Amino acid sequence: MWRHTLSHIESVFGRLVYLCSLRDADTGLYQHFGLAQQFSPREAHEALRESHEQSFSEWLAFDLEQQKADLELYLSGVEAERKRIVETWTRVKPYLHLMPASVRPVERELYLRDIETLLNLLQNVNGVSSEDPDA
Repeated sequence: MWRHTLSHIESVFGRLVYLCSLRDADTGLYQHFGLAQQFSPREAHEALRESHEQSFSEWLAFDLEQQKADLELYLSGVEAERKRIVETWTRVKPYLHLMPASVRPVERELYLRDIETLLNLLQNVNGVSSEDPDA
């Protein structure tokens, strides 16, 4: 049932964003009212944690071209101006919080290298300066 729910999110990157929104920043526990009602809060946490790890692994398995296409698919569903999104990502770096807690250093390095490469590309395409506007 849970996999069916996630399958409605077209992009893997979108799944990462969604799953991270279900993780409590203070405790690291995943919470989903519907799953917790159907099962237990602990079982819901485990299912969400596993889904997050699987989605992250799937993203890492993509080559850069596939990641770009997936990211573009995600961004096409965000109701904000693309330039503003890229500017915000450049300053705030919300993508740093999309990694599961279990991420290994080599996975973290690969993810950050790939996402920052894609962000640089988005900056160029959308005419966003890479300079920190707060500096």
